[in-house]
Amino acid sequence: MYRTRLSDHLILILGSFMMIGPVAVIFLTSTHDAVEVHRHGLMATWGGHFTDTYRKVLFESGGFTGQATGLRMLMNSMILGIGFAVGKIVLSMMAAYAIVYFRFRMGTFFFWVIFTTLLLPLEVRIVPSYEVVQKLGMLNTYSGMIVPLLASATGTFYFRQFFKSVPDELLEAARIDGAGPWKFFIDILVPISKTMIAAIFIIMFVYGWNQYLWPMMMTSDEVYFTLVRGIKQILLVWVGSQIPDYNEAFALAVLAMLPPVIVVVVFQSWFIKGLTESDK
Repeated sequence: MYRTRLSDHLILILGSFMMIGPVAVIFLTSTHDAVEVHRHGLMATWGGHFTDTYRKVLFESGGFTGQATGLRMLMNSMILGIGFAVGKIVLSMMAAYAIVYFRFRMGTFFFWVIFTTLLLPLEVRIVPSYEVVQKLGMLNTYSGMIVPLLASATGTFYFRQFFKSVPDELLEAARIDGAGPWKFFIDILVPISKTMIAAIFIIMFVYGWNQYLWPMMMTSDEVYFTLVRGIKQILLVWVGSQIPDYNEAFALAVLAMLPPVIVVVVFQSWFIKGLTESDK
């Protein structure tokens, strides 16, 4: 028994080092200057340029127009992640509510039509989606980056399965108390769905936060650049003898990892309950 526990803990510790090690190396490398990183590669020691690098990344303007700052890109990524997650939850809950509780003709058929959108990810329909957004005048806007991403059935599927597991006695009790459809949805379904909402929020926030291709197509104005695009933009700079600011790119990568990690840590218990809990 003792040997089994010891081996289990050793495996867990080894796995933790394998996960944390690359992140630690990236962070330590970001504390060196660009020339040193270019000359020696990744670093596993403290470089002493932490304050200068992160202050420059967060507050100094850069880019072709001089309007891009790390703080601005961080805000854009936050708007994209939260806007996508909240919009997805609202639309998914309303669609699932209609499918489960409104007995209209061909309701199951419409659900499967929605579900088939999983077979058409954004990358497949990116050209027609771009054309629609462009004709609606939504280029270089937050709505242009967020709204087209909402067309997916992931959240609708999860909430549909969750609502179908809710006891019918709740609906009957709400009817006896005189609650209408809207009141039943707001006062009963939403509160008991908080763990599922948290789980879907984490998944969608991380998905929206890590978007690169779609925001790149939607935005040509540096005011709307996200952190993920900012990292790529730094690494593209190689003119003559100019060395890319590798340390700043690594610093942006560290900053880009922090919000998703914080969200997962804060909502971790709710995330697990939302995906595993069956009793309502």
